[in-house]
Amino acid sequence: MQFKTIDDLPDVIGKRILVRVDINVPMDGPRVTDLTRIQRIKPTITELSDRGAKVILLAHFGRPKGQVVPHMSLRPVVPALAEVFEKPVEFAEDCCGSLAIDAIASLDNGDLLLLENTRFHPCEEKNNPPFGKELADLGDIYVNDAFSAAHRAHASTVGIAEHLPAYAGRTMQAELEALQTGLGAPVHPVIAIVGGAKISTKLDLLGNLVSRVDYLVIGGGMANTFLAAQGKAVGKSLCEHDLAETARAILQQAAKSDCEIILPSDVVVAEAFQANAPSQVMGVDEVTDDGMILDAGPDTVVTICGRIAEAKTLVWNGPLGAFEIPPFDIATVQAAQAAALQTRQGQLISVAGGGDTVAALNHAGVVNDFTYVSTAGGAFLEWMEGKELPGVAALA
Repeated sequence: MQFKTIDDLPDVIGKRILVRVDINVPMDGPRVTDLTRIQRIKPTITELSDRGAKVILLAHFGRPKGQVVPHMSLRPVVPALAEVFEKPVEFAEDCCGSLAIDAIASLDNGDLLLLENTRFHPCEEKNNPPFGKELADLGDIYVNDAFSAAHRAHASTVGIAEHLPAYAGRTMQAELEALQTGLGAPVHPVIAIVGGAKISTKLDLLGNLVSRVDYLVIGGGMANTFLAAQGKAVGKSLCEHDLAETARAILQQAAKSDCEIILPSDVVVAEAFQANAPSQVMGVDEVTDDGMILDAGPDTVVTICGRIAEAKTLVWNGPLGAFEIPPFDIATVQAAQAAALQTRQGQLISVAGGGDTVAALNHAGVVNDFTYVSTAGGAFLEWMEGKELPGVAALA
């Protein structure tokens, strides 16, 4: 899709720029425990501030459901913003009305202001048109730098863009360009790795991928459902037996689309889901009634790494096993390291994100080696499903 970026902005000196950001960060009491999302938006905020704009940040925090919930206030995030941005950040006790208007009026060129949680207003999530207009009246230009909220048709992600010139911030731009490279117009062969617990949460994703990629690796608990659908015994493993017919339909669709489905040929099995539980590798035809599949086996990893070596583009969503608990992290780590090596050597474009994927790549020590790793959850997944994201469409 075509969209304007802040490269397309005219002279912004003295302009009030509303920037939608995602600073829904983890907290321990009043302290931000992970600065990643704040660091991601720094390039946009710093550039606009350095160009002399009055930068006004709009964001949500938690799910207050249209009520003012004190412990979901954005005020405690201000010190972390100031630390990362390396300059003071003002705060307004509301995102609209006289408190916001007065706070904006007091800004000098280059100043930064954070408005209170947009979700304290019920009209935000309903994308109420008058509320969108009220927010838009606070600024002259709108910049969306919150891809992770782009799957929500809210006033601060869609409504404002109906009234102001709209642009993508640097984080949004990088995300969209990476996603276009990953699935929009990828270099083939394309391999997708999809893991996670349940097929039921990723039906649309799998349905979209089998018609767009050359190899589709299915791991995690999802793989057990496919194995069961093929008549394999999966013992006590996590498995959605009621979706066996759906799994078979996906396999048939893949065959028609000339997409190779890669399922485990061997697995790591234990009798208990706990760290360092006694385990053994066995073929997928050998799982006993008291066995629990917790990871893909070494032969499967060799196959996956072989396909990664053949591919030019990789899209990854979800781990291959119970990576949080050793030794059931081996398949995920080895596949991730293989992808990282191919990427470093310039042989692979690797795009990953959603759910536990970022944590899994961090665990493997390769998150900085991938071409692009998205911190978005639902938005990344919906993009992989082929759905239009309202917050992105509003920038067109």
